[in-house]
Amino acid sequence: MYEYLNGKLAYKAPTHVVLDVGGVGYHVHISLHTYSQIKDVEQCKLFISFQVREDAHTFYGFAEEGERRLFEHLISVSGIGPGTGRMILSSITPDEIQLAIINGNVPLIQRIKGIGPKTAQRMVLELQDKLKKQGPDALIAGPRQQSVPEEALSALVMLGFTRTQVEKVLGGIAQNNPEMTVEALIKGALKKL
Repeated sequence: MYEYLNGKLAYKAPTHVVLDVGGVGYHVHISLHTYSQIKDVEQCKLFISFQVREDAHTFYGFAEEGERRLFEHLISVSGIGPGTGRMILSSITPDEIQLAIINGNVPLIQRIKGIGPKTAQRMVLELQDKLKKQGPDALIAGPRQQSVPEEALSALVMLGFTRTQVEKVLGGIAQNNPEMTVEALIKGALKKL
């Protein structure tokens, strides 16, 4: 819903900022990692994760898109909410968290306040494969570029086709025509689906 907010920092604290965007002040929760990157600036752009609960609509802001993506991975783990996700990102750097999960370093993860052994193991179990597929630097370095077949797959799944159905059809088409554009690949797949 919200990609980023760009404006003047009306108030800064290690846990949150008030970002003035066109005369409207947005209260945005931040990690210590983000605070260290924006503490000396007057204006900034924060990548937003908008969290909705029954009793609150909350903005979480990050100086880097990779940190936001890691935050969203973290809160997808059962038992980790936005507050705990922010605590994790405030305790150790995003790079260290990512490497700890990829390498299965449960003792390091357990040292974070509020993370017990079961939660640390669940983080590794649920996120290790996702983070390995993206590569060790993908989350922090920036958005990962999708390949032509991945982009076509995403588009066809959004159109309502099942992932397994689309993967079978796309695999054959892409293998026989490796130079196809996304549009041509989607059109070819639609004829066979």
